[in-house]
Amino acid sequence: MARIGVDVGGTNTDLVLECNNGTFFHKVPSTLKDQSIGVVEGIHQICEIAGIGKEAIEVINHGTTVATNITIEHNGAEVGMLTTKGFRDILHIGRHKRPHNFSLHFEVPWQNRPLVKRRNRIAISERILPPTGEIETPLNEDEIRSACALFRKRGITSVCIGFMFSFLNDAHEKRARDIVLEEIPDAYVSVSSDVANVIREYERFSTVAMNAFVGPRSAWYLRNLEQKVKEGGIPAKLRVIQSNGGISTIDGCARKPVSILMSGPAGGVLGALSEARLAGTDNILTVDIGGTSADISTIAGGEMRIKNPRDTLVSGHAVMAPMIDLETIGAGGGSIAYLDEAGGFNVGPRSAGSEPGPACYNRGGTEPTVTDAQVVLGRMDADKFLGGDLPLDPELSHKAIKEKIADPMGVSVTEAALGIIKIVNNNMALTIRSNSVARGYDPREFSLMPFGGAGPFHGVALAELVSARDVLVPIAPGITAAMGLLGTDLQYEHTRSVITNLFQADQSAIGRVNAAVADLQAAGKADLENDAIPEAQQNFDVIAEVRYHGQGFELRVPMPKEGLALENVPDVIRAFHKQHKADYGYSFDDSLVELYNVRVIASANVRHLELAPLSLGSQDDTKAAFMYQRETVFDDGSVHMTPRLDRGKLGAGIRVEGPAIIIQHNSTTLLPPGYAAEVQDFGSLRLSKS
Repeated sequence: MARIGVDVGGTNTDLVLECNNGTFFHKVPSTLKDQSIGVVEGIHQICEIAGIGKEAIEVINHGTTVATNITIEHNGAEVGMLTTKGFRDILHIGRHKRPHNFSLHFEVPWQNRPLVKRRNRIAISERILPPTGEIETPLNEDEIRSACALFRKRGITSVCIGFMFSFLNDAHEKRARDIVLEEIPDAYVSVSSDVANVIREYERFSTVAMNAFVGPRSAWYLRNLEQKVKEGGIPAKLRVIQSNGGISTIDGCARKPVSILMSGPAGGVLGALSEARLAGTDNILTVDIGGTSADISTIAGGEMRIKNPRDTLVSGHAVMAPMIDLETIGAGGGSIAYLDEAGGFNVGPRSAGSEPGPACYNRGGTEPTVTDAQVVLGRMDADKFLGGDLPLDPELSHKAIKEKIADPMGVSVTEAALGIIKIVNNNMALTIRSNSVARGYDPREFSLMPFGGAGPFHGVALAELVSARDVLVPIAPGITAAMGLLGTDLQYEHTRSVITNLFQADQSAIGRVNAAVADLQAAGKADLENDAIPEAQQNFDVIAEVRYHGQGFELRVPMPKEGLALENVPDVIRAFHKQHKADYGYSFDDSLVELYNVRVIASANVRHLELAPLSLGSQDDTKAAFMYQRETVFDDGSVHMTPRLDRGKLGAGIRVEGPAIIIQHNSTTLLPPGYAAEVQDFGSLRLSKS
């Protein structure tokens, strides 16, 4: 059996292949106009490297940034919306929460860049009442047909439907969907009770609007990729990683693309967690630095965190979809360095991407980037980038930094390059602190794990800036996210609001909760059966989302496996108090506690990627690994004649003293003076002060 993980980034597409011949890694440039081209080409190439036929591939797990990029570039579909009369402007009003509390100059994304323009939000006569979901005003079907006529006139083929209290009774939304499909047969229709069947009208409306905004292009990409894989003679099942770390089918993600908004970054966290476990490390700060961005997450106690619903914002828009708790900033190898109008020195968030890419790529790029700075400082050897597959032109890097940064500032090119590195490192360090220190974690108890093609260049500097314990570099840093795609399970999530005061819950209220759980389990079971998962392999985890009465948002606690009952309600309450204290440092043990939502996670375990331990090395390995040496400039400005070592020739237990640059095809590790690297049993490198 052969399996492939494919992670598409803004600059490169990373692949990992596991087969009977071993585990193989590969990297190809991303084809931004149509990412599927690069994916299929990469699959063919890695099969040749591994010496297997493409017909041997059974599963392809894919991490994509298509939906993410649509939100960043705000170039999604023109969306039409049907909503309850009187609530047309919910998407504009939002929560009246200032994005930056103390700034007088800021934009409000949901108003400045609306997912649905006001003229395309059509109010429909209908009304469902809480708390029972009874119908007060019947659905006016003629108004829906008139709205569809307007949408046709405007060329709108993506429609979202969000009615008040549809989480209590979705009859009106489902009927409206049927009418829209009658009137606009080729429409992409998103219904809030399918996408986010929970309370809070603004967040629910924003989520279904986002689904419609990114849906058409995301669905086209996924189905186009599926078709190209088939046309390429690859008889594999295609799966897509979701923002919560689980994998799903093409059909499931095409219907609900809000579930893959953080698809690519999720793979990196999963890959990092897997390697940390092999290295016997439970606490890690993950820093995935690619060509365009840096994705940062904190893993404590060997468990990744799922974001609180209040924090699930994508490009400033509320999205109620489960996501791994990570932060993304515009800091990568392709991040552009520039002087603003006031003379300020900036790096990112603009990126040169892969086309044209950094100046040294010689593809027409003229602006200096972080990669160009690494080349100028002698850390990235022009003839060894991607194993020599992509030769670099150091003269172009020197020219770009000199003309755009050094000369205008009156400094040397080396000083300008060091400045670029210093700025981008500090930008990332701020985000690492916000994801760790600001959440109550002490970085001194964590290992920093840098990965992505550019990650290990910055590992030691970032560890020093945030006071991390040490640095742990994965076995294939540039492919770690792709490796994570082969280390996760098939997973679906279904949620429903069942607001219940746990202190006063009677048997009737508990019965309603258990009935909702049964419905959600049935939906999850149907998903798994559609994937041909045998019943014996189906798993169901039930989560209670609980809050104090009147509190704004909920925390997750496990639901008793036997279901909710009068005798175990106190256990749920105690679990919530404990979780609240862990997250916030305090709890109100005498306050009323409410069950707000129930969530069922339906999953099926699949075989995870298995790495073989390295053979025990000897100190002669460092001599065998020596390639050559060249002058290199380090962060403190010191210049050292620095040896280059082939990482593939270093066995387990080998210790390398800095300064050194450890080279492999998919990434390069910078080991400064005063640091040493020790090869771990499964191939990762632990960098610490010598």
